[in-house]
Parts: sequence; structure tokens; C-alpha cells
Amino acid sequence: MKKYYGAETKKALKNFPFSTHTIKMEFIMAVIKIKKAAAFANFKAGNINNNIKNAITKACDEIISGKYTDQFPLSSFQGGAGTAIHMNVNEVIANRASEILGNKIIVHPNDHVNASQSTNDVNPSALKIAAYYLLEDLGDKLSSLVKTFRKKAKEFGNINKLARTHMQDAVPTTLGAEFMAYAENLKRHIAQIKIAQDLCRVLNLGGTAIGNSINASPIYIREVYKELNKITKNKFRPAENLMSKTSGQTDFLMISQAVKNLCVDLSKIANDFKFMSSGPNGGIGEIILPEIQKGSSIMPGKVNPVMPETMNQLYYLVAGNDLSIEKAVEGAQMELGVMIPIMVDKLIESIQLSAEVIHQFDKICVTGIKADKEKCKFNLENSTAYATLLTPHLGYDLVSEIVKKSVSTHKTLREIVVGENYLEEKEFNKFTSQ
Repeated sequence: MKKYYGAETKKALKNFPFSTHTIKMEFIMAVIKIKKAAAFANFKAGNINNNIKNAITKACDEIISGKYTDQFPLSSFQGGAGTAIHMNVNEVIANRASEILGNKIIVHPNDHVNASQSTNDVNPSALKIAAYYLLEDLGDKLSSLVKTFRKKAKEFGNINKLARTHMQDAVPTTLGAEFMAYAENLKRHIAQIKIAQDLCRVLNLGGTAIGNSINASPIYIREVYKELNKITKNKFRPAENLMSKTSGQTDFLMISQAVKNLCVDLSKIANDFKFMSSGPNGGIGEIILPEIQKGSSIMPGKVNPVMPETMNQLYYLVAGNDLSIEKAVEGAQMELGVMIPIMVDKLIESIQLSAEVIHQFDKICVTGIKADKEKCKFNLENSTAYATLLTPHLGYDLVSEIVKKSVSTHKTLREIVVGENYLEEKEFNKFTSQ
């Protein structure tokens, strides 16, 4: 295998020989797009000639097409604000560009590929570019899940069941109402993802080392955004104060929190599914989850809530990543947020994995959920849910006594109220049919 990377990459391989967290290719591709845009901008600004510009852009296009992905072997777990990762990209582009030019002109990783740039404006900008498109995919997957919940809400609209508060009998509701509530709760997060995407559009690219644009001309800054938006077909823009986005990186925390908050609601829904599907005979058993694999190697016929459990674990992972990002953002010092490598690793993992798990949860779990109408009816009729509806007609104190008697005798409220002549059957049905 020919190696296009150079000395700085080799040093990093020696310094950070950590195998569990290799750099995310989504981030690398975003850096490559910045480098391509920078080559055009540097040519317009008179910093590099046309031959070097063309060679750099061709090398970038090759990498974007999927070539040379094995040339980016570094761990995302490293110090130095990710300088080694950035230099790895510079070296690969420079050496491949030199090769394109027949090695008659040597393209330099710093003087040419990195002209008008710094690790400190390239890496945060690349993370925002990568995050933008990952969030777009997450939003699409979430929108699909919301549609599925709405479809299920319509399907289950006429299935009466017991609602519960504090895990105790509450009042009557419908299974459809519960599923519509899930849909509406998740719908709110679609708007939050859009807000997070808007944060991703504001970059510190052009700020170079500390955000005051040393070695980056106004021509370069203008042109690099113009070219970047052509390449990405988007509308990225420079921050009003580039230094503020270089020294402070709470945007990444806000993006992470949007993903975490979504996962909180998803995990709550997953918990509800586990509760409602418990049994099938010794539990609640109001919904039936699709049997997507054997539930046990020893207990025949067992069906476990494996997708809801996966959703729970997604939340645990994303919450942990969010805490890491929070600490990394707080760990900024003076003019630079130096902890960008861990933010790259954790933020991309959170967004990407969330989209993947939501897709599976949607397609192989929620879509296939069935209702056990008889169990829903049984649980409702044998609960104390009708008590609240009877209170306006019989009074709080009397209904309280009826509930206690129901619990102690295991008789239904209907049996006690009608059997002891508090109400006639038709009156009971009328008052409890809300």
C-alpha cells in the first residue's frame, strides 16, 4: 500500500496509537471539502498558482469519490486540538497533488494546501459541516417515525384502555391517544434539529489561529465561502465575530443537547413499550411487539423487547457523549477551544447512531406493533379507572369507599356499583363512556 501521508502523520501514529476511536470519515470528508474550497480561494487571492490549484482540487475530488480512505489512520483521541488529524489531510492532499503534477512541482502541505488556514478554524468548521448533513439524515429518519406513530394512532383510535399515572390505575383513554401523544412529542424535536442545523451553518473558517484572520486576506475569506457553498450546495457563512467561535464552542454542546433531548423522549417511549408489552400472560400485555428474534436460549416462546432496550441504550450512550462534549467545551482556554478531537468523535457518533437506531425502531418495531384489544378491555374493566368518572355523580367519599372495596374483594367497580344499587347498568355505562 502506497502511503500518501507524511512525517507528521507518522509521529501521530506513534504518539496516539489508540485503536478504539479512529477518526470519523464524515469529518475527514468535510475537511477535504474545505481544502478544495480553499484552493480556489487561495488562487483567487494570488497565494497559489493555477497548476497547484488544479492539482489540489483534483486530489480532493479523488478522495471525495472514495479513493485513499486508508490514508487517514489516526485516532480521534489525541491532544493538540486535532492538529495531527489536520496535518494528515494536508499531507495526503499535498503528496497526491504532487504526484498528479508528475512530481515536477512539489505541493507543500503547509505552504499550499494549508495556505490561509489553521487547524483552529478548519477543524471546528469541518465538524459543523459534517454535523449538518448527519442532522439532516437524523431529521428525515425522525420524520418517518413520527408518520408511523400517527398511522398507528389512527389504527388504534377506537381501542379503549387504562391510562396510568405513577404506574397506578388512572382514567380511561385510548391506545390511539397514547400513540398520537408520542407522535406529537417527537414532532417537537424535528424543529429543534432544524435549529441545530442553523447553528452548523455559522463557521469560524477564515479566522485562522485565534479568529483575527492572521494570514487570511479578505479576498480569500470571501472566496472560500463562495466556493464552499458551491461544493456543498449549502449556505455556510462566517460568524460575525470569528474569534468568538474559535475561543468558545458552545454551539457543539447545543447541537449535542438537541440530540440528547430527542433520545430522552425516545427512551421514555421505549420504557412505555416494555411496560405495555410485558407478559404476555403475567404482565400488562396490551400491545404485542414484533418477534424479530428468539427471546431466550433456554425459555421457549419468549419474546423480549429488544428494540426498546436498544433505544434505552442509545440514550445512555448519547447522554454520556453529551457530558463529554460539555466538559470539552468548558475545557477551552483563552482564545481556543482545544478539545475538539473528542467533540468530533462523540458528536458524530451521537447523531449518526441516533439516526440508525431510530430507523430500525421505526421499521422493525413500531410499524409491526399490534394491539391486544381484549387485554386492553380486561385491564380497563378490572381497574379503578372509572372512579374519576363516577365521582361527579356519587361523590368523592362514596367512590373512595367503593374503590377500597373493589381492591379488597377483587370485584370490578361495575359489579359493586350496579350490584349494590348505587346506579343502574345503563346509568353506569352512560357515566363511564367518556
